[in-house]
Amino acid sequence: MQKAITVKYQSDKNNNVDELNQLLEEGWKVVSQSPVGLVPAVSSLVILEKN
Repeated sequence: MQKAITVKYQSDKNNNVDELNQLLEEGWKVVSQSPVGLVPAVSSLVILEKN
């Protein structure tokens, strides 16, 4: 099974990195990552996979 999420990071208080960390704790693994954002809001398309 695969899942794609957009991880957004604008500052330490304005981001959704916790969502990615939660998925990794649940056993998801990063398959690929591609930057998709510009300063000041940096975003990455993250493809995750879980067996």
